[in-house]
Amino acid sequence: MAEEAKGMDVKKILSTIFKVILGLVFLVLGAWSIMLWWKDLLVVFKGCIGGFLILAGIITLAIAKE
Repeated sequence: MAEEAKGMDVKKILSTIFKVILGLVFLVLGAWSIMLWWKDLLVVFKGCIGGFLILAGIITLAIAKE
């Protein structure tokens, strides 16, 4: 029974280590892609401003209607 508990602990630890490493890899890849495509990212943000303002206006009108 003690061996089963140790096996579960090792499995849980390895799973946690794998998740942490995978998370760090995703963070590095995300930061790298932002630096690589910064100008394109700004174009996307600028393109979304209009839609965001329309959505904010609709929500504001819905709140005011109540």
